[in-house]
Amino acid sequence: MKIEQKRWTEAKGWEPESPSRLGESAQLVLLFGNTSILKQQRYFDEIKKAYPKAHLFGCSTAGEIYGTQVSDDSLVVTAVSFEHTQVRGARTKITDIEKSFQAGEELAQSLDKEGLTHVLVLSDGLKINGSDLVRGLKEHLPENVAVTGGLSGDGGRFEETLVIWDGPPERDTVAVLGLYGDRLKVGYGSLGGWDPFGPDRLITRSKGNVLYELDGKSALELYKKYLGEHAKGLPATGLLFPLSLRTKEGETGVVRTILSVNEEDQSMTFAGDVPEGAYVRLMKANFDRLIDGAVGAAKTSYQAVGSSSPDLALLVSCVGRKMVLKQRVEEEVEGVRDVMGYRTVLTGFYSYGEISPIKAGAECKLHNQTMTITTLSEK
Repeated sequence: MKIEQKRWTEAKGWEPESPSRLGESAQLVLLFGNTSILKQQRYFDEIKKAYPKAHLFGCSTAGEIYGTQVSDDSLVVTAVSFEHTQVRGARTKITDIEKSFQAGEELAQSLDKEGLTHVLVLSDGLKINGSDLVRGLKEHLPENVAVTGGLSGDGGRFEETLVIWDGPPERDTVAVLGLYGDRLKVGYGSLGGWDPFGPDRLITRSKGNVLYELDGKSALELYKKYLGEHAKGLPATGLLFPLSLRTKEGETGVVRTILSVNEEDQSMTFAGDVPEGAYVRLMKANFDRLIDGAVGAAKTSYQAVGSSSPDLALLVSCVGRKMVLKQRVEEEVEGVRDVMGYRTVLTGFYSYGEISPIKAGAECKLHNQTMTITTLSEK
């Protein structure tokens, strides 16, 4: 596997400036960028000219990862030339959040199953129930094929997210990339690092990913009480105080983050399911544990591909982690580098939701506030 990376910023243009080495041999180009930059056709024209035979796969972000650097107003391009692996993909439009499951079904059914090793998914970050999307995908994929990826972002604006598959960036879109071949080794891991506080609260009224009541009272009112002065900045400030959700006693909770609030009906919409009868607790940041979580995800994904460093690591971390870590955000990426070593190319983005099993053999789920890593190597 051969890989090369470039990054475009307003201040420096393309770096490095050297022309593409891979050219026509690249089969895949991963693109992660600021929403406004992705809308400018000239960058796509330049990328297509540099890699004329490559599939383009990417999305808008809440921050781009380029090696161990994290930037907000850039376009990160990672071109891959596989030796023994084929790639195929598909996309679909989603205009109704209630059809998230069907979108997953449609995309999974569109992929040829013979020789399929792994599936990457990138989704609209605002009009999606990520839990339903994952269930729809898994319904029609072989049991041994895992799914990883994430929900596209739009900084802290929550206005418009874009997804790319072999064409201009589009709104209301979900895309999948199938990786084929028995020489490809894939690892993955996902960890958080948030501390729960306060009592368990029972979800007494909800529908899908919309939460109305906790313990028989307005969920939004209760949540605002906990947030105090932070409540004025909702939904963005909700990223600083996610919920830990569990449906069974003793179960490891999944983290849920707010996408939007509705003052009229006092509801909160989350990136994934918040089922009635489940219990939730508020969570808050612990700086060191957030970075430890990123390192733990790196170790899990590294170990899955064997004893040598992977060729490529795709990092999908949550915008909420970025908001909490602020100027320390690169520490979590540097922690991943320490585990992977300098041979591994790091790319990725800050998301509105992460999709992955926690480790090999675990169930694939939508997560929030985690660092999720997918590693790729050819043997």
